[in-house]
Amino acid sequence: MGDCGCDKAKAELEEYLHQELCSEDAADIRAHLDGCTDCAEEHTVGVQLTMALKQACAETAPEQLKDQVLARLRAVQATHS
Repeated sequence: MGDCGCDKAKAELEEYLHQELCSEDAADIRAHLDGCTDCAEEHTVGVQLTMALKQACAETAPEQLKDQVLARLRAVQATHS
C-alpha cells in the first residue's frame, strides 16, 4: 500500500466516494489524498456534491405541486390521444 499517484486517484475517485473499491485500492487512494492537496480538494467537492444529491433526492414535492403536474399531464395526454 502507498501513494498511488494523481492519475489513479482521479480515475478511481468516484468509486472511492461510493466505497466501491477493494480495501487495498481504497487505502492507496486515502494515502494519496492525505498527501496531495489538489486531489484532496477534488475529493472534498465530490463528497459535497454526493451529499447535495442525496439530500435533493430525499426531498418530496408538495402535494399541491404534484396535483398540478398530474393535472397538466392529463390535459396534455387528452389533447394528444
